[in-house]
Amino acid sequence: MIKFEKGVSPFVPTESDPGILEEIAVLKEELKDDLVILGHHYQRDDVIRFADVTGDSLILSQKAANMKKKHIVFCGVYFMAECADLLSADDQKVYLPDMRAGCAMADMANIKEVEMIWDHLTKGTKEKIIPITYINSSADIKYFVGKNDGIICTSSNAARIFDWAMERGKKILFLPDQYLGINTAISKSISEDAIFTLDRLPDEKAIEKSQVFLWNGYCSVHKCFTLDDVTKRRNEYPGINIVVHGECTADVVKASDAFGSTSTIIKMITDSENGSVWAVGTEQHLVQRLAKRFPDKTIMPLSEFGFQCVTMSMITPEKLLATLKEIKHGETKHEVCVSPEIKHYAKTALMRMLDL
Repeated sequence: MIKFEKGVSPFVPTESDPGILEEIAVLKEELKDDLVILGHHYQRDDVIRFADVTGDSLILSQKAANMKKKHIVFCGVYFMAECADLLSADDQKVYLPDMRAGCAMADMANIKEVEMIWDHLTKGTKEKIIPITYINSSADIKYFVGKNDGIICTSSNAARIFDWAMERGKKILFLPDQYLGINTAISKSISEDAIFTLDRLPDEKAIEKSQVFLWNGYCSVHKCFTLDDVTKRRNEYPGINIVVHGECTADVVKASDAFGSTSTIIKMITDSENGSVWAVGTEQHLVQRLAKRFPDKTIMPLSEFGFQCVTMSMITPEKLLATLKEIKHGETKHEVCVSPEIKHYAKTALMRMLDL
């Protein structure tokens, strides 16, 4: 029996009230001149069907900012809406249909704890440390990174961002996902002896010895996939292709054929031959959608359990409809606004990445 922690649950198919779906369609059409709806790949089907743009969090934010629509409704989680606000113009407003839809991984990096660890690390070495935060982090953490000469990365460009950081410093503090951090470090041929996971404070010797410091955070969904899952799928389907997200544990990534972002996973499967067989280690809504999209290929979850992100699933048709009604009536209960003092350095860190 798998014990599910906060942020993840077994996949549960859903059905929505057709009347709610019809109301959304009508209201979306009414607001279309000023509205764009963004849908992350992990959203449920009855929400993402209304998305004008689908994709990863950063791509969605960039496209929405360029579309110049007055109202941006982000069907995702809180840090994604914050990111959209960082990139949007002053006359654009960003909305999240459920303000409680956070990210367990992002919540694992508390700004006060990060500042305490940073102070400890920088006092323990004369070598420059460059902070990197994964895009899956709060605006506060992005602010911290921007203020300390650091940068943001995505799961697609983490290896390139590591190169950028090592050109400017001798050490890296990677936030908040330890697994994307270690998988990237290993891919850059950094010795595992030089990688320190911050589940405890390092002493001066460990600080001097280490090249990469990993925050002790993780994605609750991707952590669920195990080496046993990989072994079982290979035994069941000889010759199977196994691709997993870079947020999976290092042993799962090593045992798989490839790892990367959701966009990388989608592209690999899209470009594969008809009749190919795939086990995919990521959130089940996307896996299920890929299986429906490519009936000429066999696509299954890496685990016999399909895992879903609980907070992504908090965005429902009912909440999307309520948000659209608020927009129609000029209300802003679900507007996400990053404060000006946080926005400056958070956007600085983001633009360093985008300018590469």
